[in-house]
Amino acid sequence: MTKDELRIVYMGTPEFAVASLDALVSGGYNVVGVVTMPDKPAGRGYKVQFSAVKEYALAHNLTLLQPEKLKDEQFLEDLKTLKADLQIVVAFRMLPEVVWNMPPMGTFNLHGSLLPQYRGAAPINWAIINGEKETGVTTFFLQHEIDTGDLILQKKIAIHRTDNAETIHDQLMVLGAQTVVETVDCILDGTAPKMPQPEATELKTAPKIFKETCKINWGSDCESIYNFVRGLSPYPTAWSELMNDNTPSIPMKIYEVTTEQTSHTHTHGTIITDGKKDLKVACKDGFVTIKSLQLSGKKRMNSDEFLRGYKTDLLKQLS
Repeated sequence: MTKDELRIVYMGTPEFAVASLDALVSGGYNVVGVVTMPDKPAGRGYKVQFSAVKEYALAHNLTLLQPEKLKDEQFLEDLKTLKADLQIVVAFRMLPEVVWNMPPMGTFNLHGSLLPQYRGAAPINWAIINGEKETGVTTFFLQHEIDTGDLILQKKIAIHRTDNAETIHDQLMVLGAQTVVETVDCILDGTAPKMPQPEATELKTAPKIFKETCKINWGSDCESIYNFVRGLSPYPTAWSELMNDNTPSIPMKIYEVTTEQTSHTHTHGTIITDGKKDLKVACKDGFVTIKSLQLSGKKRMNSDEFLRGYKTDLLKQLS
């Protein structure tokens, strides 16, 4: 079977998934259908927004399915009519067995970590938050337990100290697209490895991140806070609350920080500022200097710009 004969159904939703889909389409692979999430209202005007994958599918006249439920009988019938030989999943929902077991060559997933580490919904964020020095992408065949199937290919990149969730996301998006194409080629020529995931003495997970997850603990050490901020930057964003006497607290998103390890006697979360450009916050073993922030209802700005427009006597404590 050649790549233009192999019938592929592709499943994905966000921008991360578009790169792999584009690599397949541009490479001449036979993508006979695309499955993505239903349209949903978003933004202030609640205008209906298409997923990034749907936008791409429409622009390239690809057959599109948008099921509300993946066990819906009509969806399953429509999926069967596409007669896929192989299904590929990138940043999509968890599939029921009736879906992933449908094509004769199986279904493989691209995951944004070096499995078995960081199984779950947010592998890029958690790898950075935990201070990892490397990460990567993995393709694997789907089976019952989430992110546990036999490995096909794995590729690594370094995580540099200056990286954040955005830079690693963009690198893995490109690397992932290359890996998806290589995986299809391996499956086509019958050389695809099927390696059981190695047993790890310590498994780190990557659970879904909620707003509460993103709140900074100023009682942590400098390095932990530094990794926490960059692991959530620019989205979903670490945050804290600016506390003032007798006034409601103000949520503050924090995008970029630097660190200074030193002993001090300040309470954790105490703000120290020169009122011009330095905006330091006391933590367990020193200070974290905020470089980029956003107050609720305001635009993102650098700390010096913020200090020019904010009364410094109101800058006392972050909680």
